[in-house]
Formats: sequence, C-alpha cells, structure tokens
Amino acid sequence: MKSSEKVPVSLFIPCKNEEENIARCIRSVEWVDEIFVVDSQSTDQTKDIAGSLGAKVVQFEYQGGWPKKKNWALANLPFSHEWVLILDADECLPPEAEEEIRKIVSNPDQKHSGYWINRRYFFLGKPLKHAYFPNWNLRLFIHKLGRYEKITDLTTDSGDHEIHEHVVVKGTTGKLNSIMDHHAFPTIDSFVEKHNRYSNWEAVVESSARDDESALQHDAVKGKRRLRRIFRKLPFRPTLRFLYVYLWQGGMLDGWPGYVFARLHAQYEFLSLAKAKAILRSRK
Repeated sequence: MKSSEKVPVSLFIPCKNEEENIARCIRSVEWVDEIFVVDSQSTDQTKDIAGSLGAKVVQFEYQGGWPKKKNWALANLPFSHEWVLILDADECLPPEAEEEIRKIVSNPDQKHSGYWINRRYFFLGKPLKHAYFPNWNLRLFIHKLGRYEKITDLTTDSGDHEIHEHVVVKGTTGKLNSIMDHHAFPTIDSFVEKHNRYSNWEAVVESSARDDESALQHDAVKGKRRLRRIFRKLPFRPTLRFLYVYLWQGGMLDGWPGYVFARLHAQYEFLSLAKAKAILRSRK
C-alpha cells in the first residue's frame, strides 16, 4: 500500500517548450516532496502548467560553454533533501518507482551513492522493446556526491543542456528495477530536429575531444562508450549503425517503428560523420 507521506527526494526537470509533455512527467512523480522545473525561457505554456501542478519554476539563461543546464541546477538550486532525482520533461516513471525509491532514500544504512534506471523509448506512439533497450542512465543520487561528467567544454551548437554525458558519483552505484518511459520522439520531425542538434555535439567530440568511460560505474554504459570509440574508426558507419540497431539490437522485432528508428539513426550517423570531417577540413 502506498504511503500518504511524500518521498523525501528533490526532483528537477530541465526543459524548454514542453507543454505537450510536462504534465505527464510531473503527474508520474506526484509523490516526490520537492519538484523544480528548470526552464529555458519557454514561449509556450510549459511554466504555467508546471506551476499549476506544484512545481517550482526556475529560469536558466545559458551563457555558453560549461556548465550547462543540469550541472548548473545541481550547483545552484536550493534542494531541501539529500537525494536528487532527475527526469527530462519527456520522461515519466511507473507507479512502482514510488516505493522503490522511498525505501532507498529513507534507509539510513543505504550503501550506494547513486542508482541507474533503465529507459524504454517510445517512437511513433509505440514502445520499442528491442531498439535502444536497455538504456541505462544514472538519475537518482546523493546530491553532494554527483555531477555530470564534462566530455568537452568546446562550443558544440547543440543546445543548453547535457546530451550524452552521464552523472558520475563518488561511491558505489546500484540499479533500480523500475523502467522509465521516454516519449522523446512522437514524430519523425521531432527525431530529425533533435538529432540534427545532437550530431553537432557528436562532430565536436569526434574531431576534438576524447570521451573517457573510466569514471562511469555501469559496465553496459562503459562498454557502449568503448564500442563508440572503435566505431568512429570504421568505414560505412551509417550502414553499420542501421544494422546495429535493426539487427543486433533487434529493432526488426519492433515492426515498422523499429525499422524507421534504425534508418533515422543511420542518418544521424551520417550527419555526425560529415560534420566532423567538415570541422577537421576547416582547420587545415
């Protein structure tokens, strides 16, 4: 049976123009004691909806460089609790997460500093049970012990928040049993718009930085990052990316959405590759 008491954890949601998603996100965690929405001057109804649901809305003005929105929030928000939970506006937790997280943050003998949660993508209205699943992210942790890693501090033209960076904590980490739903790409247009920006980040990292998995505390995430470094050196990358998502991950079992998802990731790979080569040529 659920407790009537709020769970002693501070949640923050970074967002901009998320009026289609923000209510679903907040309602999925109504049991959280404190909710901040870190908004980047939305021009839609995001902040009004969030405020009406009890969230504290804070405006973020990006000055370029580092830190970006999530690390800025970790450094500047007046959190009331020791434990912090982070959700994007297009994510939501299942009902069973309440008791699981309550037991963790209320346990004085808790041995871990942070917890990874598995994330399931929704695409074209359907959950993808194979493509990009599992997808682990560290989102629950002791505030003073965790910050997002800095892979590059160069200008990436990818927006004001961290994209592929993970939280790194001091101490050990565990895994939640709950699975988070990620409604990131309701349409093909939304996928193309976001991944055009994300490919800017990929291009800068590929041409300039060295992403290091040594501080990460999840073997699957570390393995994917090692694979990514190897993958960048291979020929026919867009085709290989399609085959990886569609065949290796089993996207073919997700039907038409799985096929389109894999094809779009191949396009994303081509954009990342082409933009990285353009950066390198501009330096000659």
